[in-house]
Order: sequence, then structure tokens, then C-alpha cells
Amino acid sequence: MSRMLLPLSLSAALLGGTAVADAPSVAADIAPVHSLVARVMAGVGSPDLVIPAGASPHQYNLRPSEAKALQDADLVFWLGEDLTPWLEDAVDTLAATASVTALLEAEGTILHDFREGALFEAHDHGDEEHGHEEHADHEDHDHEHGHMEAKAEAHDHDHDHDEHAHDEHDHNKHANEDHAEHDHDEHDHEEHAEHDHDAHDHEDHAEHDHDKHDHEEHAGHDHDAHGHEGHDHGDHDPHAWLSPTNAATWLNVIAAKLSAADPENAGTYFANAAEARAEMDALITEVTAILEPVKGGRFISFHDAYQYFEMDFDFPASGAISLGDAADPSPARIAEVQGRVQNEGIQCVLAEPQFNPGLVTTVLDGSSANTAVIDPLGADLELGADLYPQMIRNMATALAGCF
Repeated sequence: MSRMLLPLSLSAALLGGTAVADAPSVAADIAPVHSLVARVMAGVGSPDLVIPAGASPHQYNLRPSEAKALQDADLVFWLGEDLTPWLEDAVDTLAATASVTALLEAEGTILHDFREGALFEAHDHGDEEHGHEEHADHEDHDHEHGHMEAKAEAHDHDHDHDEHAHDEHDHNKHANEDHAEHDHDEHDHEEHAEHDHDAHDHEDHAEHDHDKHDHEEHAGHDHDAHGHEGHDHGDHDPHAWLSPTNAATWLNVIAAKLSAADPENAGTYFANAAEARAEMDALITEVTAILEPVKGGRFISFHDAYQYFEMDFDFPASGAISLGDAADPSPARIAEVQGRVQNEGIQCVLAEPQFNPGLVTTVLDGSSANTAVIDPLGADLELGADLYPQMIRNMATALAGCF
């Protein structure tokens, strides 16, 4: 008996080692996307995170280890350049041979336009784009679901530059303040020369503690005076991950891409995605119940990042201190928001851990409004499959507790 067990144990160990070795190398841009990918990859492998959850994705310099995650990746999942235009060159350069999926461009994704101004009316959520729901099918895998499903083959961003050539992305339009930090011809790349990473300076970026970031690169730009000119991140609000409906759609997109790269584990990927979509339904029900007692409460957010959450749960904000790209607001915008807080019965002003709370203190001055910290990135949560649902749950709990 013992002589039979040894070969069997050895075979199992070898098979287990092979499965781990064969798992694709995957990189995800932000922690919530990383969490969705981790959920779909459960039992097969784990993705790498590119941008730490404690940093703002709007402004960041990659460290060498984070750049290496892109360089080693077989697949990359990111929101897209609308959220992180500064990351586009790194993805193009370091992940040139990887299958790259921009989730904002995936079939079935609900998109909202940026909102204008500092103050919002009850249903001022901009135009919606539903990403061709009529094509959102996964008949081969029988993944019918209450949410809009993503078409498996849609928007395959495997960097076939002969077909795409980035015609839709005139990089000159993205010559914004974020790119000013990444002048590729002038940066010192001594730390990361081995990665051929001309797109980024990878010096220690402790100075980019975004809890204290003063956004100097935005100084002098009165975004309110220029409407959407301040939104260098594209026409659509890129914070689409804050909609659990979108997250449910992306689970199938992620499973399809992983399955194409790793067919042997396709069954696991799609089974995990199906389970995760059911969990997303339960999460939506739970969060709706958390918010129900304070429905109709009036709140101001730190930056205009929450309309996807607001729309999913019918709980609109009354305004935002900063724009959707979290740039420093003008004095006029601060005064406008402060006036609404003081004069129009605003009950709550939300801060965020990624940014300096000083602006929230300024807006609260002279009012009786409460404040709470809401985290759209899960900065204090453990990375992994549980981060996304816990982040959404925590956001709802923080908002409800602020009234």
C-alpha cells in the first residue's frame, strides 16, 4: 500500500506543479479590477496588481516591480486610458505581446458622460451608453444572466497594431499635466534600464503619497471655466468599476479572455464567473437594503467619481468638491460647493483616503454637516477576490452612517 501511495503522491505533486506553472501571468491596473480577475482565476492562479490601492490612479509613477508585472504579463486587464492616460505608453511598450483588455471598451459596459459643474441636480447623470447590449451573448457557455453580458470575442485588444493602430487615440490630445511628469526623453531610467522602459521614471516615488498630494501639476488650471476641457481622460467618466452591474458584465469578459489564453482551465474560469455573478446579485440586494433607511439624504463627494454607484442604487450626489480626475478645484468651485453645504441642507461630505482631507475641512467650515471616509479603491482591504464586494459594501455602510 505504501509503495503505491508514493508514486500517486509524487504524480499529484507533479501535476499540481504543472498546473501552477501553466497558469497565465496576468496583470490588473487597479485593486477592484484585480479583485474581479482574482475571483475568476480562483483555483488556477493569481493576478499581479500594477497600481497600489492606496495611490490615486489619476497620477502615479510605476515602480520597477510594478512595471515588471506588465512586462511579464500574458494578459492585461485595465479600465483603459480614460482613467489612466499616463499608463497607456507603458502598456504599449512593456505589454506589447500580451492580450490587453480595456474594460471600458468591453461590450455591455454602461458608460456615463462626465458631469459639468460642481453642483448636481437630482438626476444629472449625463448620457448613458450601453455598449451594444443586443450583441452581449455567451451562448456557447450558456451564461444567461440578469445583467448585460459581454460578448466573448468583443474588443480583443491583443495589440494587433496593424488592425488598430490606435486610430481612435490621438496621443497629442493627451498631452496633459499627467504626461508632463513622464517626458520620456528627459527621465532618468538607471533604476529600470533592464526593462527597456523609456515610458517611465521609476525612481522611488515616496513623494507621491496621495493622502498629501497637492496636485501641483494642475495649478493655475481653472477647470470650471473650461467645461470638459479639464477632462483630459476622454468623454466618459472612467469610474465604471463602481457599478456592480458593470462588474458582473466584466466577469464574463475576463473569463472569456482567460479561456482563450488558457483553454484547459476554461471550465473553471466560466464556472467562477457564474458564481461571482450570483454573488454580485446578492451584493446589490444587500447594499440596497443598507442604503434604504437613508434614501433621499443629500451628500457631497470629494471628487466626481461616484455616479455609477449613484445610478446603480438610485442615490444621487448633490455635488463634488473636485472634478472626476481629482484635480485641485478652483477657489470659485470650492466656494460654490461650500455655499450649497451651508445653505441647502447638505447632511454629509465624503472624504477619500487617497487625497488630502484639507479641502473637505474647508467645505465643512461653518456647517453642521457630517463627514465620512469613502474608499473607491479598497485601500485598506486585503487584495484578492473578496476585495471588490467588501469595497462596495463598505462604501454603502460609510455613506449610510454619514446621515
